[in-house]
Amino acid sequence: MKCALFHNFLDNIGGAEMVTLTLARELDAPIFTTNIDRNKIDAMGFSDVEVRSIGRVPINAPFRQQFALLRFLFFKDTEHRDCYVISGDWAMSGAFRNKPAIWYVHSPIREVWDLADYIRTNLIPWYKRPLFDVFVIVNRILNRWLVRHVARCVCNSKNVQNRLKRFLKRDSAIVHPPIETGRYRYRPAEGYWLSVNRLFHHKRIELQLETFRSMPDKRLIIVGSYEKAHHFTEYAKRMQDMAPSNVEFRSWVTDEELRELYGGCIGFVTTARDEDFGMTVVEAMAAGKPVLAPNEGGYRETVVDGQTGILIDDIDADTLRTAIYELEKKAVNMRGACEERARAFDSDIFTETMRKEIMQCINSQ
Repeated sequence: MKCALFHNFLDNIGGAEMVTLTLARELDAPIFTTNIDRNKIDAMGFSDVEVRSIGRVPINAPFRQQFALLRFLFFKDTEHRDCYVISGDWAMSGAFRNKPAIWYVHSPIREVWDLADYIRTNLIPWYKRPLFDVFVIVNRILNRWLVRHVARCVCNSKNVQNRLKRFLKRDSAIVHPPIETGRYRYRPAEGYWLSVNRLFHHKRIELQLETFRSMPDKRLIIVGSYEKAHHFTEYAKRMQDMAPSNVEFRSWVTDEELRELYGGCIGFVTTARDEDFGMTVVEAMAAGKPVLAPNEGGYRETVVDGQTGILIDDIDADTLRTAIYELEKKAVNMRGACEERARAFDSDIFTETMRKEIMQCINSQ
């Protein structure tokens, strides 16, 4: 089985990129992408994965995303492959010239679909909103056309499966993202809470800062990567400037350092809005640490409320603060349940199931 993977960009490594790199390693397949930061890829433990650029794209939105879509739309692989695995929303256009293609859906493009109204209202200046509306309309039309060239869709969660059906009218299987659970180790808590996220607006980092500002006796470490586009760097700087003295930002850590941070935390905090799946909460549980998360999105599929953490209804600074005090009292006793729950999402399960899905894609042609 000879495959290749398509992914939007590999110059910033988050959950979707980790899935792509993991699958490429397991399939012994190259990744075609646009912008590449080889140092970050190697630091996360993927120095053995072949990554090829089909051409660079700008760093600022919307040109970054639109040029990536166009790069993949006109890209044609010159080698014969049995199947192409698309792992990225803007790379989905690669299915037009490269067949058969299976799309591993992290989500239909969120700024075009489910987050479009939120972004328009909260992030786009009033005088740019007509242009944003055109951007959304054009890309919705393109998405509906391009998805017809995808032979098979596989979603990372029930939450994303529902979005795909709602917005693009496609049925799909579910294969949860891979977590190498055996690489995480529990350690006695070292006096800090941990948060790991891209520094994006819908991650609601300001809510974490507000909560810990009201608890000066508690400590929070935020590991937050972000892209170099203006709106991401501005948001990251604003969050860092807002941070109280008991909150520490670490913009980039290696895979080994991150696993050490998971192992030594009291518990894990996340506040993302309607998260697609949420690999970080599974990583925390793999280290035996319980999770605080909003009762929405993919977190409902991973965190067992009351057993491996607390799912918070109507999350705000008050409800998050109350949950932190409550969870701190019983975090140690949740270790076994957390580790057991994480094993349900182990990378071996992901690899075996994805191989079957790829073979079904090939055999259906």
